[in-house]
Amino acid sequence: MSRSVFGLSVALTALLGAILLAFSVGRFPVSPADLAAVLWGLFSGAEHGRPAAVATVILSVRGPRVLAAVAVGAALASAGAAYQALFRNPLVSPDILGVSTGASVGAALGILLGRDLAVIQLLAFLGGLVAVGCVVGAASLFRGHDPILLLVLAGIAVGALFGAVVSLIKVVADPYNQLPAITFWLLGSLSGTVARDLAGTAPVILAGLVPLALLSFRIDVVSLGEEEARALGVEAGRVRLIVILCATVITASAVSLSGTIGWVGLVVPHMARFLVGPGFARLLPASALLGGGFLLLVDTLARTAARIEIPLGVLTAFVGTPVFVWVLARARRSWS
Repeated sequence: MSRSVFGLSVALTALLGAILLAFSVGRFPVSPADLAAVLWGLFSGAEHGRPAAVATVILSVRGPRVLAAVAVGAALASAGAAYQALFRNPLVSPDILGVSTGASVGAALGILLGRDLAVIQLLAFLGGLVAVGCVVGAASLFRGHDPILLLVLAGIAVGALFGAVVSLIKVVADPYNQLPAITFWLLGSLSGTVARDLAGTAPVILAGLVPLALLSFRIDVVSLGEEEARALGVEAGRVRLIVILCATVITASAVSLSGTIGWVGLVVPHMARFLVGPGFARLLPASALLGGGFLLLVDTLARTAARIEIPLGVLTAFVGTPVFVWVLARARRSWS
């Protein structure tokens, strides 16, 4: 068995195990037999013979949340893998161009205006796109410099600006209702996810992933450098713009659904690279599978570890930091 097939098999097995665990544990335990019977009845149309409460927990309570965690984790990890290949930097994460802070501005503004959840998610999505648009526009004003360096510097500047806007919104928000809601959203959570949210977000994430998969070879070429890409007949600027657009759409969609969740897009691509190697055609699906499984495990821990739900952003930091240190220790030779 080749390394890529073995690595993808491990990633898929980990995701399936995380899904089974997520459905099984909680205040209302669900056995694998109950899960299999309800799902079989759903897809076949036959009676599953389980109590209505079991079907409700699986299909209406945990089902949307499990699917949302898988979708968000896969999106953030895939965007992280794309950004790391594009910028040729293993320390790059999906919010390098200010997507997360832009989405935070949109969500905070929606909460401040008292809008419903659907409008808040839409504003968060648009805020992420606006932030990256500002970054690309600012970087295009300067010629004769390294375009990647300009994008990173512009991302830092725009991210700082949008972060200040979030702070300003928090200052003027109602400290009893709006401020706690903004703070909780910024920490990340999937507790309020329903099927309607997935119906609007999952297709956008998938639409952003498809071009990345189709451009796998060109992304590998661009990651070699500007001169190498030109020598092989690949327009690095066009590929870079498409990758940034797709990764931005993916990240903004994920953040609009779950709030700000760090470390997934930074750590998971390294784990996928250990399993399948650096080739983007293999790295992208491995990152998506591992990212979905990783965030699903974190979300399961968030809702079961204590009486109150722990924000996802807090747990990913606790889990991601030691894992990232270990990854750096293992990868120091390959990145040198």
